[in-house]
Amino acid sequence: MPLEHYDFEESVGYWIACANQAYGRAFQEKLTPYGITFRQAQVMGWLVIEGPMSQVELAGKMLIEPPSLVGIVDRMESAGLIERRACSSDRRKNLVHLLPASEQMWSQIAECARTMRTEATQGLSEEECATLRRLLKKVLDNVTVLQAT
Repeated sequence: MPLEHYDFEESVGYWIACANQAYGRAFQEKLTPYGITFRQAQVMGWLVIEGPMSQVELAGKMLIEPPSLVGIVDRMESAGLIERRACSSDRRKNLVHLLPASEQMWSQIAECARTMRTEATQGLSEEECATLRRLLKKVLDNVTVLQAT
């Protein structure tokens, strides 16, 4: 049976995956001077925005499985960036909290993220950026529904 021709150039998924990989690599390069990874920056970002939360909640925000977050949190805790504290309303649950070292680092990381976004969307109008965000959110919603079935 001959292999069916598949045109990657016409695949939305292919371009999303390529853009994701390239963006991730470029952002990681910008974060290297701060000694943190993209995922660690995500942890900080969500904790800055939402405040302390459980690892399960944090993994959900980051769109990763909770076991994938354990090593990230362990390394950040060892580096003095975050700590786990017992939840006052449910002692069976730990909440992840930012420590002063990560709070001080956050403004620099946020600036890296803004620079990265500006560089990545160079040549796109504000309207095109808004359309791109809307369409990517729609694709994410569609894929999320597929995963749930």
